[in-house]
Amino acid sequence: MPQPPPHLHVSRDRVGAAVVRSAGTRRQDGRCAPIVLVPGLGAPGYLLRTLEHCARSGPARLLDVPGFRDPSGQACPETLGPLAETVARWLAVVPQAPVVLAGHSTGAQVALHAAVRAPERVRALVLLSPTFPPHLRRMRPLLGALARTVVHEPPDVVPAVLPTYLRAGPRRLLACVRSAQADAPEDVLPSVACPVTVLAGERDALCPPDWAGHLARRAATGRALRAPGAHAFPHPHPAVTAEILARARTGRP
Repeated sequence: MPQPPPHLHVSRDRVGAAVVRSAGTRRQDGRCAPIVLVPGLGAPGYLLRTLEHCARSGPARLLDVPGFRDPSGQACPETLGPLAETVARWLAVVPQAPVVLAGHSTGAQVALHAAVRAPERVRALVLLSPTFPPHLRRMRPLLGALARTVVHEPPDVVPAVLPTYLRAGPRRLLACVRSAQADAPEDVLPSVACPVTVLAGERDALCPPDWAGHLARRAATGRALRAPGAHAFPHPHPAVTAEILARARTGRP
């Protein structure tokens, strides 16, 4: 019998001078690590399906950083450093146990840096379609890879992200992309002590197989896996994504 959708609630947690909004389960469960999701480009809507699937088996939260759609305002600037610092501070004060930290796209870069900043709070790190390989750190090649990828995305991902993108505006979105392009996650991964899983879509030109494999090999304990779909695969394939996160939660291969 299918499980009913879990009841999710929105909370606002004070983290230093900032207030970070998140959605997820109320309960804490000492028997399994919480799963914490960090969206790409500050657009949490397309990860809600994955959050619901994760919440069926244990505590899970989806962070809204920098907070483009939060009526109370942004929690932090939209560039990589402040985003990672805000997530690290949230991890230090809110979850009651070390977490499985999962970030998607530019959110994977944020999650990676947050894991380095707060290693004692991260049990496992999952990078979902992590950006950007070196050849996409210039705008023209990036736009070409984006064009090759979007044709494989499901149409219903647009209403999941468009309201956030419109609220953010092109200047803020471009600032986030430029900040991510200036980052070199392959140089950061050797500093991560926890197990790392890199999961990317089969038709994702923004995170091609050689890039995902390279990142996994840069980690002390890493593995690269493929998922159906393209860059935004967690939206059309939430059960697949949640299963990988559940394996990271329990330490299963």
